[in-house]
Amino acid sequence: MAEVKKRFTDNINIRNRQATFEYELIDKMVAGLALKGTEIKSIREGKVNLQDGYCYFAHGEAFVRGVNITPYSQGTHYNHEASRERKLLMKKSELKKLEARVEEKGLSLIPVRLFINDRGLAKLEIALARGKKLHDKRDSIKEKDLKRELSRIKLG
Repeated sequence: MAEVKKRFTDNINIRNRQATFEYELIDKMVAGLALKGTEIKSIREGKVNLQDGYCYFAHGEAFVRGVNITPYSQGTHYNHEASRERKLLMKKSELKKLEARVEEKGLSLIPVRLFINDRGLAKLEIALARGKKLHDKRDSIKEKDLKRELSRIKLG
């Protein structure tokens, strides 16, 4: 009997791989997301892009903008908008602490990873980050190349 392919996967772990190249990650936190009905179904299918996402504060609340969740294929005219801004669900004390640190020179809040926890809730891991300069990016590339060469030597 042929194995039936599941549309929804159990372990969702979507990463923003470009973030570690573009930014120096200082501190990481996990926040919940306020989602609409069909958004969670698209997330469970793994159709999310975190590349252009960033977080900002407005009226004492945190929002994430630029995270693209593809509209659900089985959705009707009630389907969600792909790149709308979404509210981050965090404690007020955490929000105040983060907002104070973001006010420092050169720090940003960026989404690093989107996952579904053991209770079935979508969580967004955000990082307090500082942008890298060009020479820092070159150093990252050199380190990556060295690790790749060492692993080839050990295997070969």
